[in-house]
Amino acid sequence: MNGIANIAILGLIFGMVGTTIGGVVGAFLDISSNKFVSFILEIAAGLMTSVICFNLIPESIEYSNITGAILGIFIGVCMMIFCNDFVNKKLLNKSISNNEKYKNTSLLKVGLIVGIGLAIHNFPEGLAIGSGFEASSELGLSLAIAICIHDFPEGLAMAIPLKQGGYNKLRVIIYTAISGISTGVGALVRGFDWNNIKTSNRSFPRICCRRNDVYYLM
Repeated sequence: MNGIANIAILGLIFGMVGTTIGGVVGAFLDISSNKFVSFILEIAAGLMTSVICFNLIPESIEYSNITGAILGIFIGVCMMIFCNDFVNKKLLNKSISNNEKYKNTSLLKVGLIVGIGLAIHNFPEGLAIGSGFEASSELGLSLAIAICIHDFPEGLAMAIPLKQGGYNKLRVIIYTAISGISTGVGALVRGFDWNNIKTSNRSFPRICCRRNDVYYLM
């Protein structure tokens, strides 16, 4: 159990550090132009589109089949449609009813949806970290460092629209940090024995939980 706890703690630390640093940078960036915000979001969208098209979808088809990949994409898009509706009805409308004024509710909405998507997508990243440590400490650590670096631009892409939408710096940093918690949860889950799960079944969470959140936003 101590080994499982250590893996979960490492997953939590590395998962939160990358997104939090991105959140801190985004919170303290002094951006006065909406064109620059658009440029940053477009770069993030382009990078994530390339990952979807050239990595995740072909990998999913290789592990399963074209039907499974299409089904996974459909599930992921449906999840983010639900998140979009949730943000509109539960968060933004509630804020407006409480007379909270924000500079740009559309950017705020983008930041919140990206944050929810990142929290979903970080869970299988935690599974990857747990699998790496299960194989060897060196592999697990290298995966954790790579994921930490990879999470930085994601935290930045979440923080900038939140900041420009009207959230204060502390709130932006807290929200980006929270989005990385699911990495530790994923590492904890993978720390238990999942040998009875067939490899082919793992294509579904890879596609529907990792990147179709951003695919929907684009």
